[in-house]
Amino acid sequence: MSDIEPQMSQIERKDAFDIKKCVGDTFVTNPPWDRDILHPLITHLSSIAPTWLLFDADWMHTRQSEPYMLRCKKIVSIGRVKWIPDSKMTGKDNCAWYLFNAPSGNQTEFFGRLP
Repeated sequence: MSDIEPQMSQIERKDAFDIKKCVGDTFVTNPPWDRDILHPLITHLSSIAPTWLLFDADWMHTRQSEPYMLRCKKIVSIGRVKWIPDSKMTGKDNCAWYLFNAPSGNQTEFFGRLP
């Protein structure tokens, strides 16, 4: 468990771009959605180990996603996320979990949102 700005004492302060190996089997995180950070992060982490990232679902429909889709193995739609637990409202963005790994010719598997 690490973050560039940890909010709890048990979370280590670390920049994801400084990670050189995966201690477990995979990376799982909700990265910054800023494309200047997200895109290099996809390449960096998925070059080390399979990487699950939670971010906006609309990204997959844009041209900017094209260079990264050969790394994208699975997309799991989850709809809108309630970021603030006790809030009566959900967010305005549709979200999805994306699994990235080393580039290959495999097609991306898509899993729609379950009822």
